[in-house]
Amino acid sequence: MLEREHIESSILNSIGYDFESKILEIEFKKTQQIRQYHNLPKTVWQEFKNTDSKGRYFLKHIKNKYDEFRFTQKVS
Repeated sequence: MLEREHIESSILNSIGYDFESKILEIEFKKTQQIRQYHNLPKTVWQEFKNTDSKGRYFLKHIKNKYDEFRFTQKVS
């Protein structure tokens, strides 16, 4: 798992990005499910990290646009 940072969002709990492997990792607030998005460009990560509404950005620019891997349980 990547190191994630807690964020203020209505749907997201924490986010992290690995620049070398281009993997975004998100923990969702309601389910505490962890998902990874592969081959996410650095520019998209920077826009996502810097936007005021990360939940809205995620839904519009990331969800269903990159390879997604879901983990069935919250990983400590």
